[in-house]
Amino acid sequence: MIDKINEMYESRSSDKYFKALWVLGLVVLIVWSWSALGSIDISEKGPTIAFNIISGIFHPNLETLLGLGESGVLHLLLETAAIAFMGTIVGAIFSIPLAFLASGKVMPMPITVITRLFVMAVRTIPSFVYGLMFIRVTGPGAFAGVMTLSVTSIGMISKLFSETIDDLDDSILEALDAAGCSTFQKIRCGIIPQLWSSLISTLIFRFDMNLRDATILGVVGAGGIGAPLTFAINGYKWDEVGAILIGLIAFILIVEYSSSYIRKRLTQG
Repeated sequence: MIDKINEMYESRSSDKYFKALWVLGLVVLIVWSWSALGSIDISEKGPTIAFNIISGIFHPNLETLLGLGESGVLHLLLETAAIAFMGTIVGAIFSIPLAFLASGKVMPMPITVITRLFVMAVRTIPSFVYGLMFIRVTGPGAFAGVMTLSVTSIGMISKLFSETIDDLDDSILEALDAAGCSTFQKIRCGIIPQLWSSLISTLIFRFDMNLRDATILGVVGAGGIGAPLTFAINGYKWDEVGAILIGLIAFILIVEYSSSYIRKRLTQG
């Protein structure tokens, strides 16, 4: 009995030391990260500009917000959504084969390792860098945005697809293998039916992310609502900035709610 009490006491003591080390490490990281920020300088015009931005949101340019022309918020949002949607679809088309090549349940280990290294390399480069490169190749416009989002989508979708394939029920694949089915038949009859809801959920989640990335890519000239927002900010047209931000916030909220609802329905079957 005494030995058990001593063991419990030693275990609690070791847990306390372990937690203390974690807290100490966290404090060190916070101090080190804060030192990298350097001094925080706010210009004299900073508070005035912040007030003008807030005022622009509450007093938006109604012609920009409600206009139906090419400079209207609705047209810009639809263009941004189209870029995000096409980027997601094109990225998925390339991601699905890569996901099967990266799965150890489908392919031999050498092919799996090479594919995973390729996907990892694609995921390493930020979307902003891809956008700058594609703009140099294709010129500014929506096509550069679609190509950028397609490449950035490949990294994430391939990784999630391959992990989902690795977590599938082995018994179905073993039964198909015992029946003499080929690799393509196992994929078509044993893997895709189990993956369908997960694939759709992942694509919806990636579209949600691409919608935000498409807004940022517009800053570098890759189409969408980002470029007009940048021009309005640089021109100190805060009423136009407010109109664009209101439309963007409302649109993101609608997409967020819709995608969450669809993913929930897919999860529940």
